[in-house]
Amino acid sequence: MKLNCWEFKKCGREPGGSNQRQGSCPAAEERALNGVHGGKNAGRACWVVAGTLCDDAVQGTFAKKYSGCEKCDFYDKVWQEEKSSYVYSSALVGKLRAAGNNI
Repeated sequence: MKLNCWEFKKCGREPGGSNQRQGSCPAAEERALNGVHGGKNAGRACWVVAGTLCDDAVQGTFAKKYSGCEKCDFYDKVWQEEKSSYVYSSALVGKLRAAGNNI
């Protein structure tokens, strides 16, 4: 079973989750990337979504946060699981822009 970031990290920031102090994470609600890498919404492409809530801090834009995301254990898990079918960040950013989202 492929896990979404909020399931892997057990952060509780999915809609209706146990940790809503800062609201739901934008990755859990970003529908433009639904299905990417087999995830729900942007649950398996969180590294391209602006404003995600990681380690109890709001992350910035893709350009500002991506270098940190590349070191994340969840990012590595998705990379390893997807290998030849991995959708590169540039394509994901393009999908977000086409949907009119800020990255």
